[in-house]
Amino acid sequence: MSPNHPTHAPNARQQALAILNRLAKNRLTLDSILEEMLGKDSTLSRSDRALANMLIFGVLRWQGKLDWMIAHFSKTPFHKIDPNILNILRLGIFQILFLNRVPISAAVNTSVDLAKSTSPVWVVQYVNGLLRNVARHHEDTPFPDPEHDRCAALAISKSFPQWLIKKWLVRFGPEETESICDAINAIPPITVRTNTLAVTRDKLKKALGNNVKTISHTRFSPLGVNFVSPAMPIPDLPSFQKGWFQVQDEAAQLVTFLLNPKPGETILDACAGQGGKTAHMAQMMQNRGKILALDHSRDKLNRLANEMKRLGVSIVNPFQHDLNTPIDIQQTGMFDRILLDAPCSGLGVMRRNPDIKWRASKKKLSGCHRKQLLFLLNLAPLVKPNGKIVYTVCSIEPEENEQVIKAFLKQQPGFKMEKDHKGFPETATSLLDKTGCLKTFPHLHDTDGFFSACLKRSS
Repeated sequence: MSPNHPTHAPNARQQALAILNRLAKNRLTLDSILEEMLGKDSTLSRSDRALANMLIFGVLRWQGKLDWMIAHFSKTPFHKIDPNILNILRLGIFQILFLNRVPISAAVNTSVDLAKSTSPVWVVQYVNGLLRNVARHHEDTPFPDPEHDRCAALAISKSFPQWLIKKWLVRFGPEETESICDAINAIPPITVRTNTLAVTRDKLKKALGNNVKTISHTRFSPLGVNFVSPAMPIPDLPSFQKGWFQVQDEAAQLVTFLLNPKPGETILDACAGQGGKTAHMAQMMQNRGKILALDHSRDKLNRLANEMKRLGVSIVNPFQHDLNTPIDIQQTGMFDRILLDAPCSGLGVMRRNPDIKWRASKKKLSGCHRKQLLFLLNLAPLVKPNGKIVYTVCSIEPEENEQVIKAFLKQQPGFKMEKDHKGFPETATSLLDKTGCLKTFPHLHDTDGFFSACLKRSS
């Protein structure tokens, strides 16, 4: 270990490296690793925590381009580079290319220090030499020629997997594909949803305004607020501690408006997670009625219960169940409305979770489709006559969107698409297509990419 980096006090770059290494070794999500390693118990200062986040998200956003440059400048074949050294090189090159405030000498030297802590001298020299070559010659790096191979050129320059770029080029064409990539690579604002059980949006905006740099109302959701550069971690904000908001993208907020739960109804939140949409339902129901919050994870349900307490929500009951198997209707009864926020590829939220870029695959899309359809079919018997089920995913891919709905309606003729969405904000009706589905795209709406369909059961 370098004497400048004592083991008891890791700096921002050491912590960023540790998180990237851990992400590569297991199936945990980036969010869960960040919460554990950069959460409230982190020993990093606020500025170091911000730098660590910038490095982690930057490397993951631009990993494809960084790897192309490593492969070009490395005398060692790319596939033979040690994973830890690979992440050190990614961190160093990201700083050289994208962080103007970091001197090139600092980017190189701190990366060399990281290598010194775990590697022999010849590896340290390799890191030093490669990064110095990148610093001197990166502008001369040859990239794929778009005239010869547009897919490869876009995949490297925009840093996306080629299979996804190829898919988008067929569906959207080159110009829109490039726009989608640029929107996903841009750093999004923090978006929150007002807890109307406790406060109005204007009052929340005023309270947050004292602790953030830039703040505005969301464009489509009547409950959303966007801001950047909070003065402290979100959980430390006074308005958060008062239960005045939840962090939730604007597109996710619109999903609950599509469900339109009413006071006194019985609702099933079929994949509740940690309760973002659950609490929004309770708000729309004025905290009157019953919400059964289902999830397969006991840990998530415990977190959900704590979140409902923070927000002053009292009508939610947790229910642990794995939707791969049908629910016993005798145990739960039937529901006026069901929300299925189905497990998906997550390709619509890559701007907030760039690790998804490198984890998703064509095969995973097919697996998601099968699971999503199974979950819908297992929930259908629980919908009351004239009741509704809203299916939603944070994905813009047809395999998880229209194709799931088409397959479901083929097997369940007692349901039909609902086009008349009472309670849906007038400010967002432009996001509904001719079939009544809600579709949002990062490059068109500055939101995450979501798909939602409302299915009504016949009487």
